[in-house]
Amino acid sequence: MHNLSFTWLSERIVKSNSDAILFADHEGLIRLWNEGAEAMFGYSAAEAEGKSLDLIIPENLRGRHWEGYHKVMASGVTRYGTELLSAPGIKKDGARLSLEFSMVIVKGEDGAVLGTGAIIRDITARFQKEKAMKERLKALEEKQA
Repeated sequence: MHNLSFTWLSERIVKSNSDAILFADHEGLIRLWNEGAEAMFGYSAAEAEGKSLDLIIPENLRGRHWEGYHKVMASGVTRYGTELLSAPGIKKDGARLSLEFSMVIVKGEDGAVLGTGAIIRDITARFQKEKAMKERLKALEEKQA
């Protein structure tokens, strides 16, 4: 086996993962944007890095998002630490996505909050299938009533 360093392996796994992996700093600016994020959202790393998370957050949800984000950055605590979260997102072309993601608060060696990391999966197709099934079920139930 090759002599592979943990750092090199970690970088390769993050960079080439098909899920979007990103890191946003304390102010909510994107500092890490992998190939999966490029494919999912349509922005290259050069376009996304240094920009606000507003890039991928639907406008009507930004107020609520930033309220929570700033609380987490101030406290260093999130109630979503081990939960898989669901939220809509937007692509570069304006198309909406249904997303599931996990997040982690990233702290420096001194314990100060540096920002948050997220691993994001596009579940739009699954969400649409489930929505259509629920609508069919509702129609069947109404027909039998």
